[in-house]
Amino acid sequence: MTHNCHVLHAQRQPRMHAPLPLALAICMGLVHSAHGQELGASTPQDSVLTLGTVHIGAKASGPLSARSVFSSVDILGADVLENEHADYSWELMSKAPGVQVTQFKQGTDAGRFSFRGFNGEGRVNAVKLLIDGIPSNDNAGGMPFLDAVFPLDIEAIEIVRGTNDARYGLNNIAGNANVITRTGGNEGRASVTVGSFGTKEFQVSKGIESGNWSQNYFLAWRDSDGYRDHADARKLSLAGKWFYTSDDGRWRTGVIARYYRNNALESGYLTYEDAIKAPRSSPAYAAADRSERETGQLSAHLDGELTPELSLSAKVYANQYENRRWVRFSAAGSQQERYNDEQQQGAITTLTWRPKVTWAHEFTLEGGLDAQQQSNLGQRYRTTDRVRTSQFRDWDFDLNTQGAYVQAVIRPVENLRIIPALRVDNVDGYFIDRLTGNRAPVHDYGLIKQPKISVAYTLNPQASVYANWGRTFQIGAGIDAYRTQQRNLSPSINDGWEAGVKFSPLPWLHGRVAYWEQRASGEVARVLGVDGLPDPGGLGNVGKTLRKGYDIQLHMKPHARTTAWIAYSHQVARITAPDPSAPATLGKEIENVPHYLVSAGVDWQATDRLKLSAWGNAQGDYYLERTNTLGRTGKFAVLNLGASYRLSEKTDLSLQVKNVTNRKYVYAWYDSGSSGYSPADGRGIYASVSTRF
Repeated sequence: MTHNCHVLHAQRQPRMHAPLPLALAICMGLVHSAHGQELGASTPQDSVLTLGTVHIGAKASGPLSARSVFSSVDILGADVLENEHADYSWELMSKAPGVQVTQFKQGTDAGRFSFRGFNGEGRVNAVKLLIDGIPSNDNAGGMPFLDAVFPLDIEAIEIVRGTNDARYGLNNIAGNANVITRTGGNEGRASVTVGSFGTKEFQVSKGIESGNWSQNYFLAWRDSDGYRDHADARKLSLAGKWFYTSDDGRWRTGVIARYYRNNALESGYLTYEDAIKAPRSSPAYAAADRSERETGQLSAHLDGELTPELSLSAKVYANQYENRRWVRFSAAGSQQERYNDEQQQGAITTLTWRPKVTWAHEFTLEGGLDAQQQSNLGQRYRTTDRVRTSQFRDWDFDLNTQGAYVQAVIRPVENLRIIPALRVDNVDGYFIDRLTGNRAPVHDYGLIKQPKISVAYTLNPQASVYANWGRTFQIGAGIDAYRTQQRNLSPSINDGWEAGVKFSPLPWLHGRVAYWEQRASGEVARVLGVDGLPDPGGLGNVGKTLRKGYDIQLHMKPHARTTAWIAYSHQVARITAPDPSAPATLGKEIENVPHYLVSAGVDWQATDRLKLSAWGNAQGDYYLERTNTLGRTGKFAVLNLGASYRLSEKTDLSLQVKNVTNRKYVYAWYDSGSSGYSPADGRGIYASVSTRF
């Protein structure tokens, strides 16, 4: 029951008057300002929208970028991320359009993000995460490696929503997110933050570039008591990047190393009554709960030009993730120790050919190969005050994936681009239950074929239309990927399509509207485990599902000193053919999928030295479980304010007020008649001094 979260019962939810319309009104009001300025890093020929400033090289070589996918692609630039106060980096995704951020606020497993009608509960993790192009999900599709990347080290985040990106296979169910960190340059940056709930943080980033060599170093330390009692967390992150570029600039090779450690107490889940009356409290039964996490990533990168028309990109990597958690979910339950040790090794290579042809305005052909080997250990113990009394899980399992893809960008006429693609994946591995001695191979998923196609047409300099169709896949996580019950399961095939229009009717206004659908042939969800009972595997079948929705986004720069954005996403996730053991779920909505997601904000450069900001996000309510009998809940809206003042050419002072109106909302889980509630942070004030050197 680590992540099966839901929020307040509908009949018990306190009345909330959303503050977000204030931010939306500010955004819309700014549209009427005079003297526009064109937004950067976006063109009518693609379907990409960019929030903030992103530096894009002009050299047309290397692998096809996210801009070539022609889907709902959003890029968050460093300038909207680097000064953001966040306990964990997944919180930065609240600024991204159409992204749902789920906050557990329990020790090292504090939360994650999701989109396209999938939730962040942990049952189905549908987003492929990459850090500098390196796969960074755990076996279940979670995102523990993201914790190691702090805001000051991020150059940009690329988010691709949809099923038409052929570059990735495993975990790429609804799309992917690539966190790109800073490399090169000679700039140094440092920040010191203090604030509410005993928060103290230090970040420093330094680049050293000389001749052919570049070095980048990063250090971050964060200490916080937490909003609630017994919620202390102390984090340390270290990173180093060393790259060499050849004299002619055609080849670049390097190594990236990253380490992260977090020791955290767990505040525990409250009853509904205590969550309302004493949201900062921690129940007595959780006094011995805590968690420890370490992650490490080491990768080698090679990029270059074999010929002026042929580019090569290759990466090899090793990831390690270790998490130990002592947790008790209720006063009636008993404490458990949950231990995971996962090791991944992999390689990725891509060849991109850009020949000069006479029969088309543009032609690019790209092929890629990738492989990953996982060696995983999952153990659970019954404990008393962190002293083991018995063991009830001891899993040792390998999961190996191999994938290949080919895609082309064809521009037969100047205004039309067509991107056909095909991806094929294979999965193998073996599972051993070391308590019972049972052994099982991976389900015979066979070759998982995933055709895709995207089309974009530029109507005029102010508008383009696009459409795509693609197939992705899902397999079981943990024990559910193996034939432990002597039956073979096929992968769940996800077919999705999207149609949209991107427009720029004015130089200072960019927008995108899209409609999408995604169907799963046999969705499976993790059984998160009932207290003290082993998971036999194969019990998480959901059935056939349909997710659909639409997105509306506007990015505005009505004045040289003003930038604003607003994004609204409507979505629904429904079971169209249920698991035979759960006929009552036919036609019902999947739990924890809100009907709408909103993000909005405005930045105003009031003077040459003073910058003022307002931003916020909101979501609708949702059902607590798949029979939809407990009502809807989970609605919230949060407003944040910020100010930054330039003390000197290289030093800034900033102040942020998070959750300005002290909005009360609660994360909760519900399972078989039991529930627990974890209040979100109340109003917090944070001051930072940052400098460049």
